[in-house]
Amino acid sequence: MLLLALLGLAVSAPWLSGVVAGHSALSTAATVFSGVFVQALPFLVLGVVVSGLIATFVSAERLASWLPRRPAAAVAVAGIGGAALPGCECGSVPVARRLYGPGRTGAAALTFMLSAPAINPVVLVATAVAFPGNPEMVLARCVASLLTAVAMGMLWLRFGRHEWVTRSLPRTDRTPGGARWTTFSEAARHDFLQAASYLVVGAAAAATLRVVVPAWMFEHLAGNLILAVLTMAVLAVVLALCSEADAFVAASLTMLPLLPRLVFLVVGPAVDVKLAAMQAGMFGRRFAVRFGPATFVVATVIATLVGLAFLGGGR
Repeated sequence: MLLLALLGLAVSAPWLSGVVAGHSALSTAATVFSGVFVQALPFLVLGVVVSGLIATFVSAERLASWLPRRPAAAVAVAGIGGAALPGCECGSVPVARRLYGPGRTGAAALTFMLSAPAINPVVLVATAVAFPGNPEMVLARCVASLLTAVAMGMLWLRFGRHEWVTRSLPRTDRTPGGARWTTFSEAARHDFLQAASYLVVGAAAAATLRVVVPAWMFEHLAGNLILAVLTMAVLAVVLALCSEADAFVAASLTMLPLLPRLVFLVVGPAVDVKLAAMQAGMFGRRFAVRFGPATFVVATVIATLVGLAFLGGGR
């Protein structure tokens, strides 16, 4: 079906080009879509290759053995350790479930789940490329995302209940001696198809927003910082973009100040509709209905405060 669709697009390319060129709105939408997708695709490919290598050569048991015994220290190490494990949020949920256990292990696993897709090198480099004139955006995203992950880990230590996790640990069968290439290719293929589909949706959403939403609405949002922050936070939850590509979508919304776009980048990898569904499937509904809303509030507040400190709410 994919090959047939590509063949159909190739055959109809001259006609489609004429249609797009004849309408300024379609031309603008096509330019925004292509720019977002082409810029983000190399980082997406790099991310899924690294995540496939991690799935092949790094075991969850080994990661758990590296945690300090003190709960607060375990949460902090898990938050910082997320920077060393590139991958999108889709991959961090099952890894966190394998790491999860009562007490410090559970809090550290949830901290890792939030930090890994937000502060890893692939995401930060992609953010730097998407915002070439604003290096402070990279630092603000890293700090706000790390603080969000650590804060949620600490909150789980204080208020979390192990009985909220109602789903049992999924069973994983490892082939003795390897089939490592099969493991790598399956993990990379799964992550790429999942992330690329959300990238297409995100690029299409950015193009649609640029064309459909009138300019006066963005001007109104830009003039009302609180409304802009709340709107972008909700938009991050609804769009459910991959963390390796969301920076390019945020960068395309040049009509808004940097602060609301920072909130978009911090909230998205922490909580969205696809993550809520995955968490409900891996941890259980009782966990998802508590952890998701709390993460949304914490991420929005921390991103706003960090944005005011690093960006000043400016463009």
